[in-house]
Amino acid sequence: MKIAVISVTENGNKISRRMAAGIGIACDRFAFSKHCDGSAVPFDDMKQMTAKCFGEYDGIIFICACGIAVRMIAPHVVSKLSDPAVVVIDESGKFAISLLSGHIGKANALTEKVAEIIGAEPVITTATDVGGKFSPDSFAAANDLYICEYDIAKEIAAETANGGNVGFYSDTGCLNTPPFCDNKRLGICISSDAAKMPFEHTLHLIPKDIIIGAGCKKGTSAEKFELFLLSQLAENKLDIRRVKALCTIDIKREENAILTFCHNHHIPPQFYSAAELMAVKGQFTSSEFVLKTTGADNICERSAMVMGKSLLVKKQAMNGMTFAAAEAPVKIDFNRRVL
Repeated sequence: MKIAVISVTENGNKISRRMAAGIGIACDRFAFSKHCDGSAVPFDDMKQMTAKCFGEYDGIIFICACGIAVRMIAPHVVSKLSDPAVVVIDESGKFAISLLSGHIGKANALTEKVAEIIGAEPVITTATDVGGKFSPDSFAAANDLYICEYDIAKEIAAETANGGNVGFYSDTGCLNTPPFCDNKRLGICISSDAAKMPFEHTLHLIPKDIIIGAGCKKGTSAEKFELFLLSQLAENKLDIRRVKALCTIDIKREENAILTFCHNHHIPPQFYSAAELMAVKGQFTSSEFVLKTTGADNICERSAMVMGKSLLVKKQAMNGMTFAAAEAPVKIDFNRRVL
């Protein structure tokens, strides 16, 4: 998770600095130029700053009046499926407010985290959290599960918020499973097979257990790269909804084709040094040319296996693009926190 912190006053900048020091998440600080002390990036136009951050960060923390934050983000809000987490901290640091994307975007968890760091009171208004009830959105976010049917997720959240209960089915073992009921009408199904229907109204949660390892020549067309990866997933019967991350070597950190694919499909990119890749144990398709040019004898297979437990698809190559896929372990825990 990558966070942007925007402050507009001198005290807000101090709070920003203190919070960033303890948050333990990649964090970029931006301060109104009049109050910038050199430890943050200065800005003069808050509208432009917000527009930039809304498209580039997973979360935005405003240190200002809540009304200002609302007006700044209003033109950019689209959907809870894609909007970043937005948290607002008042200029005195008394309150931290979860404003947008509380569950899927992780704003509620981020609010609690920053409130603890600066000694503020967390303000969270989502019904399931206020009532201490089960939230399918938060559960899915905490356990890397893809939500297939958001309308049914809403139905389940409403059911639990009002004191009801739902059914539960899982292909994989789960820790700390709460007491679900024998509800044949409405329930949750954790499975890679979205065709399973254990309930009349089934919320399918797909575990993200596929790691893509990939590479491409510098300047590769984003369209060609996307077509290549999608065709590889299709040929190997791998549902893109199962993809947890796309991994590659760190010299590709600015490669547009890779970044565009990840952005389009909401897949986080992971970058590793040549030394980290070469430290991965296993038998891989070795290339002397790749070793000389990058420092690692294989990019795609080794990248996939940094996070994976078993290689599902060995190196596939076409026109300077490479693909491999590994399966990652799945561990479902109902007590796991989002951050």
